[in-house]
Amino acid sequence: MPSLDKSPLAPFWTCGCASDVRGCGADLSRRHLLGGLAGGAATVALGGSGIGMLAATSANAQTALDPDAALEQLMAGNTRFVAGRLTSFEADLDILKQDTVAKQEPFAAILSCADSRVPVELIFDQSIGHMFVTRIAGNICTPEIIASLEYGAAVLGTVAIMVLGHDGCGAVQATIEAKSVPGQISALYAPIRPAVERAGADLDAAIRANAQIQADLLRTASPLIAGLIKQTKLKVVPAHYALASGKVTLLD
Repeated sequence: MPSLDKSPLAPFWTCGCASDVRGCGADLSRRHLLGGLAGGAATVALGGSGIGMLAATSANAQTALDPDAALEQLMAGNTRFVAGRLTSFEADLDILKQDTVAKQEPFAAILSCADSRVPVELIFDQSIGHMFVTRIAGNICTPEIIASLEYGAAVLGTVAIMVLGHDGCGAVQATIEAKSVPGQISALYAPIRPAVERAGADLDAAIRANAQIQADLLRTASPLIAGLIKQTKLKVVPAHYALASGKVTLLD
């Protein structure tokens, strides 16, 4: 495998065109990423319809929470989940569906791994319309993921973004092993590699480092998200989910 810049903002995405990551040379650089994001921002600023119109009439978060209160609500929900005292199922689903058909106003967004053992709404005890969830193996930032989270913050009004790693992440384990894999699975290696370089072969440490690095990438690679953070309208935090206990721990 070619050596990668140790900075989390270095080239971080490969096309996955080869079964072995060593055979792929089509890296997507941070400069390329920022260029795409800048283009998207220009579309929002200049557009008279579509996303431009949506941005001009962005919804308020449904409970008018500030970033700290939003994180507190997430963690309180996780406490209820761990204790087996869920309240989200008590909500009137018919009313929730009726109220969310025309629009969505989630208070928080989650960048989670695609792992089936991490049911995001359930572990935070949240119901329909409360959370804007993006999922991808290894909970990594790609241009599409960043664009989605920008949409959640700028248009839907989310005031907190959590990057959620978890025990036993297969994508991180595969990156540590760096073996030849079928299809485009090796495309996951490059974005996770900085965490492995930071933590070494310790899987748990690499999982936590990956969540921290991806959160830092969100904070810095997106001018839109960085601007909201500077205005104290948004917080981006890394966290870790323990499969056995169900507990979420903030890493910052």
